[in-house]
Amino acid sequence: MKTIIEEHDENILVTMIGSLDTAAAIEAEQMLKPITEGEGKDIVFECKELEYIASSGLRILLDVLKKTKAKGKKVTLRNVNDDIQNVFKITGFINLFEFE
Repeated sequence: MKTIIEEHDENILVTMIGSLDTAAAIEAEQMLKPITEGEGKDIVFECKELEYIASSGLRILLDVLKKTKAKGKKVTLRNVNDDIQNVFKITGFINLFEFE
């Protein structure tokens, strides 16, 4: 999996490419840690090229959501494919996140 983080004035864009499986989750968690501990900006996850997400990936996104909301900011998932959106529906996470 490849994760690209770009900081903009209004938000932080996190582009996720590949599979967010258990092995990739450890690295992704370390990459995302600084943005959740920072000053607090809205976070947009670009998921157009995200092919798969495991439960460990969902846990990481939930952690990012909790820390971001605690700072009064929001997390948006953009361009989520149907398969991954179904995972969010089955787990009930569909109600926690904003989707574009």
